[in-house]
Amino acid sequence: MLTREVMRQVRRLQLRARRAVEDPLGGAYRSVFKGTGIAFEEVREYQPGDEIRSIDWNVTARMGHPFIKRYVEERELTVILLVDASASMSFGTVQQSKRDVVAELAALLSLCAVSNNDKVGLILVTRAVERYVPPRKGPRHILRLIRDLFVHKPSDPATNLQAGFDFLNKVLHRRALVFVFSDFLDAGYERAMQRTARRHDVIAVTIRDPREVEFPDVGLLEIQDAETGRCELIDTGHADFRRAFQTQEAQRQAEFQQWTRAHKIDVLAASTQGRHLDELMRFFQQRERRLRRT
Repeated sequence: MLTREVMRQVRRLQLRARRAVEDPLGGAYRSVFKGTGIAFEEVREYQPGDEIRSIDWNVTARMGHPFIKRYVEERELTVILLVDASASMSFGTVQQSKRDVVAELAALLSLCAVSNNDKVGLILVTRAVERYVPPRKGPRHILRLIRDLFVHKPSDPATNLQAGFDFLNKVLHRRALVFVFSDFLDAGYERAMQRTARRHDVIAVTIRDPREVEFPDVGLLEIQDAETGRCELIDTGHADFRRAFQTQEAQRQAEFQQWTRAHKIDVLAASTQGRHLDELMRFFQQRERRLRRT
């Protein structure tokens, strides 16, 4: 059952996202994400300037003067939001939790999609797939997806992204645009994600919090793994510890970037520090520039 506070959050997020989509974001989405091919539209008489290679010779022979075939872009896309719902996504030390960031970005992308008549579906995964909403169109469907992101209570704290990719590969038979929202603090998912990227256009949306990149000097600190419950006491006042932690995290991110580039997976980097609309617009612009070069 939805509480009044949850409904207020959902409506507030929907309105904020809709205003953003009505600005340049919606147009950027349309220009970056093309359809899956072209579809036949009509046969019409040849006009000066038409491409000769488009002439339909069978119709031309029957009618005695030239006709051409016209095609249009098959614009409709299927968009899938594959969301890591594990316990680590509840973490956040700045403006929002990682889960809040996912909800906001998912709302923006969903409204962009529905404004372009695309279908949107949702997969929530922890150790296993906990929820699947098949792709559909329409504002009411998008409102349901946003609501599900807010109200779903994961039954398992652990992460198993492989389960999400394996499920997606079974249920999706046509090429789709797949946004994967996660902090990617998991292992063993790479081969399944690679299989998904061969069949679909996959975009990794990485969610980071500043404290996962750099520890402040606050002396002794007890930390707990949100997924395993394991506690550990660390000395943040030790400069060597802070330096080693920062180096290790930078190396992990560099390896992830290298791996995604090798498998033609685009990366949208988001943070709990906010400015998600700017991050999304920057990603659209970078992707459009890259596509022009190819």
